[in-house]
Amino acid sequence: MLRKVRTENGWVEGLPAADPRITSFKGVPYAAPATGKNRWRPPQPCEDWEGVLQCYKFAPISMQHVPGEDPNNIYSREWNVDPSIEMSEDSMVLNIWTPACDPDEKLPVFVWYFGGGLREGNTAEMEFDGERLARRGIVVVTVNYRLNCFGFLCHPEITAENPEFPANFGHLDQRYGTMWVKRNIAAFGGDPDNITIGGQSAGGGSVMAQVSSPLNKGLFQKAIVDSGLEKVPYPPSFFGELMTLEEAEEQGKAFFRELGVETLEEARALDAFYIRDKANESKCRFGVVNDGYYLVGNTNDRFLNNEANMVPMLFGHTSTEFFSAPKAENDEELDAYVKNLFGEDADEFLKLIASRRGAFVERMNKAQVQHLEYAGRLIGECKAATGDKTPFYYWVFDPEIPGWDNPGTFHSSDLWFFFETLAKCWRPFVGKHYDLARQMCNYWANFIKTGDPNGRDADGKKMPEWRPYTKEDPCRMIFGDTAYTENEGPGEVVAFLLKEAMKH
Repeated sequence: MLRKVRTENGWVEGLPAADPRITSFKGVPYAAPATGKNRWRPPQPCEDWEGVLQCYKFAPISMQHVPGEDPNNIYSREWNVDPSIEMSEDSMVLNIWTPACDPDEKLPVFVWYFGGGLREGNTAEMEFDGERLARRGIVVVTVNYRLNCFGFLCHPEITAENPEFPANFGHLDQRYGTMWVKRNIAAFGGDPDNITIGGQSAGGGSVMAQVSSPLNKGLFQKAIVDSGLEKVPYPPSFFGELMTLEEAEEQGKAFFRELGVETLEEARALDAFYIRDKANESKCRFGVVNDGYYLVGNTNDRFLNNEANMVPMLFGHTSTEFFSAPKAENDEELDAYVKNLFGEDADEFLKLIASRRGAFVERMNKAQVQHLEYAGRLIGECKAATGDKTPFYYWVFDPEIPGWDNPGTFHSSDLWFFFETLAKCWRPFVGKHYDLARQMCNYWANFIKTGDPNGRDADGKKMPEWRPYTKEDPCRMIFGDTAYTENEGPGEVVAFLLKEAMKH
């Protein structure tokens, strides 16, 4: 087993995982601490160290509100279970699980970006244990990155200091960590030329950012986007529009005033926890910015227009997350919104959502769509229009989720299954859930290895065939109480919205 490994900065030592055939290395530095002068700078090279760095436990999480503060929050019950978890700006680290016994094994590599709205989240969450994927012959890496104002603040002084990389520091951390993986992962038995990046929620959006960045050509070969597309059918987006650098700088200037400082030097001298608390109170917006260099436009539009790094992709979502509806408070507003949005096609849409009584609530219910289904099917339409043949596999997660809270397939609930970490969860999962999780983890592992999710289950039987999604064959893998595929096209409302989108 590879318990000690030489990286570009020095030796690291890991520990046996629960399965001693796997070695886990936790808290491996990939960049210099983002403290002092490195606060609000692009990630900087890590200094070398002497001796052997003991990578035995997770490093502090990135600065954010205290996880698990609200016991009534479903995510506090689910995995943010330790409010005492240590946090620090000194968190530019990653974690590695490897099954390799020799550095020359060239195993496929999976690099994971966690979610949390770019405001919270961490690699120490229970569901992200990489051991089960590693047991399938994969080197798994989870990358920690800066969040909220620490990762996404802009200011004119920051721009003047780093004109090429003035924004999106959290995304730049992910990229820097992945670049570290490409340079170092061979020492852990991984193949630097077979890297799959993946993420869920904001982590999935982060994958889209990395895929669409012109700076990342050749950095990775495949991508997994879980609940991470932000293409909504009804504007304005509830995620907020992509900010320009100038708009983000104005937000930064306002936040400096809230901090009680005037200069970048003064802001860098402040205590990190003071900044965190002020950010939690602030109405300033810290998010992704079109900086013209790393990000050069809307990430989803670039992908849909075949302007991104078009790599094989797995995409999916849970069945009950992120429904979208027109922005209207009554029948009159709905009619006006529809006519403004669809023009001469407004009457066609109004007929689709009409009810016998014409009641507003009933019409809105008919207009409501799963925006991630809309986004996924739009990819199929755009691939047909652009002629892109890069494989795109689509899933929907729809099993029964047990628990006293009757949560349905809530946002993020599929993570327990894809990482096959159900045994860490408090929910009373039973045999069918473990069978499904084993298959879901198999599909991901197969895709990470070859770009094709298909293969055999643990008993040697072929799993249900998962075909790429296309406009002509809209195959979706349904992870219900069992796994099966269906190739039904969109419903009437989604079909109308797709037709309208393709006009533009």
